[in-house]
Amino acid sequence: MTTKKFISSYFAETEKICKKINHQNIEKIIDILFESWKKGSKIFTMGNGGSLPTASHFAGDLAKYTIAPGKPRFRTICLNDNAEIVSALTNDEGFDSIFSEQLVPWLEKGDVIVAFSVHGGTGFGNAGAWSQNLGKAVKLAKERGAKVIGFSGGEGGMLKEEADACVVIPTVNKNHITPQVEGWHSILAHLIVHRLKEMIKESPR
Repeated sequence: MTTKKFISSYFAETEKICKKINHQNIEKIIDILFESWKKGSKIFTMGNGGSLPTASHFAGDLAKYTIAPGKPRFRTICLNDNAEIVSALTNDEGFDSIFSEQLVPWLEKGDVIVAFSVHGGTGFGNAGAWSQNLGKAVKLAKERGAKVIGFSGGEGGMLKEEADACVVIPTVNKNHITPQVEGWHSILAHLIVHRLKEMIKESPR
């Protein structure tokens, strides 16, 4: 296949995904986040690999992009962003602990955790089960009455089963799951943040 044909094919796949995405799940995510803004609840984002920068970017945009004069602000932080504590927890407690252990002193009923994962925290690699750290964070969230938002792909995995709202990027080419899912997660994160900005501006609060 020539590069020209590959580009056309990739964009064609992207168009198919766009038509298949479940809009209702996106609406649910927006509703949960807007409710957390109204209540002043905390939002914690997280992800592994290519999902890490998306989680960090999403937290940053929630905190900064949605600012409206005279209105409260989102209280959000990405659990990937403190390299010292992530490496210390990995060294002392294991990589599967890096999110749940950070949440222990902070997570309360009504808070929200947002997890980004290509395969939804399900699958196996050379190091064993993928994204065990997401699973532990979800378990803690449920124990404490916090909400769980998932951004997933493939079959949806653990996040699809456990989250209060989860958008799963449809698969149209198994060879392109990772790039398409990660790319679409970024697109949806921007869509959601921009809609929240509009809702905050219109809110009487």
